Amino acid sequence: MKALFKLTWVEAKLFLREPQAFFFTLIFPLMLLFVYGGIYGNAPKALFGGFGSVDVSVPSYTAMIIATSSLISIPVIIATYRETGILRRFKCTPLTPLTLLTADVIVISIMTALGMLLLILAAKLVFGLRFSGSYLSIGLAFVLGCLSFFSLGFILSGVIRTARTAQIIGMALFFPMILLSGATIPLETMPAALQSFAKYLPLSFVVRLLKGLWFGQDWLGLMPEVIVLVSMCVFGIALTAATFRWD
Repeated sequence: MKALFKLTWVEAKLFLREPQAFFFTLIFPLMLLFVYGGIYGNAPKALFGGFGSVDVSVPSYTAMIIATSSLISIPVIIATYRETGILRRFKCTPLTPLTLLTADVIVISIMTALGMLLLILAAKLVFGLRFSGSYLSIGLAFVLGCLSFFSLGFILSGVIRTARTAQIIGMALFFPMILLSGATIPLETMPAALQSFAKYLPLSFVVRLLKGLWFGQDWLGLMPEVIVLVSMCVFGIALTAATFRWD
């Protein structure tokens, strides 16, 4: 436990010193909020079921923050450790892979949650954000979304050897997914054919789960999303355990 605490503290300081992870997790969502909120406002619209553009964007941007942490931060961090020989040094200590990955999950989860809270606070203060769901349900959905997507990040970190490659692959997965899943552009505004394709993207399940619970939908109606995300989590953990290497 002492080793986990110390490693978590070090990982937190390293995260805050990494400008790319810091920017995309904490700053970029706020930029999108103020840019699109300033353009479209938050007046109720029939297209969004009586809610405003900001109302539907906040849970979607939360999914984007989860994707940022999973597809960019985690693979780059682990690949950097592997490339610079840090993982090889860890291998010579009593530290286990589980301790290292747990420390990363704790730090990335805290930073992801902080990004979501900053987003909600800014939307509430500036645009009068509306919320008609359950805070507990949103919290549970957030945790499920994080665990399912973090597992994908660890799969990538298990097979990618260099930080540059991790960054390229992460970006190649990240940007198409956030643009097509509804995480940045509302799916309601997209052509029907594109919506039919986009709904099968992994991030789309997180977006639908968060948006549904945000606006008061019950868990039973969102069970397909829950099943997919739980399956992603279980599969990701199993594959990470099979592919993780110190060097």
